[in-house]
Amino acid sequence: MNKPYVICHMTTSIDGKVTGDFLYRPECEKAIDIYYEINRAYKADGYACGRVTMEGSFTGGAKADLSKISGSADENFDDFIADPAATFFAVAFDRKGTLGWKTSSISDEDPGYDNAHIIEVLSKDTSPAYLEYLRKTKISYIFAGNDDIDIDIALKKLYSLFGMKKLLLEGGSIINGAFQRADAIDELSLVVAPVIADKDSKPLFCDGTIKDFKLKGVTNYPNSVIWLNYVKK
Repeated sequence: MNKPYVICHMTTSIDGKVTGDFLYRPECEKAIDIYYEINRAYKADGYACGRVTMEGSFTGGAKADLSKISGSADENFDDFIADPAATFFAVAFDRKGTLGWKTSSISDEDPGYDNAHIIEVLSKDTSPAYLEYLRKTKISYIFAGNDDIDIDIALKKLYSLFGMKKLLLEGGSIINGAFQRADAIDELSLVVAPVIADKDSKPLFCDGTIKDFKLKGVTNYPNSVIWLNYVKK
């Protein structure tokens, strides 16, 4: 295998939604606690999210300030490894490069996320100024496509350049759907909260395709929470 083993790990509603107001209901508190417990238990080499999830969870919606960038980075689209000694990673799928990181690693109270070195996964449609911004902030980046991100290329580079063997996919429906269409998900870890979401909530996969999985295990938790674990058939 020349790519990380990918586990899509999500909290879902009964009807398979993963983002929406339902997550803030008291009925979801236990499910979210269990989600973080399982996250830590997997002991993955990193976790991956799309731009929107990274904005909501880690950058607070901040955009990169390029006003003080005087030069431009190498325009040959060379990958950049800022910290060769890093062993734990936060992988941001940020197609055109907009996330406004302030530091090169995640600072989070939860040990399942804290001190993860940031890797930006970009397309070649990213501005040279943003690449220089990432270099100055000591954030690693890789290119995985021209106008859009090629999931297969991205995973092969995460494996070969960073030694990543196990990756938790914890993004929203768009990035989850991209991984699913690329047949890049090896395992599903779904913590089901006892609530049905509203019409504006987003599904587990956006524009998914038919794929077969087999049940690995079902675990019942207090407060009517269930953990469903599937592996690729």
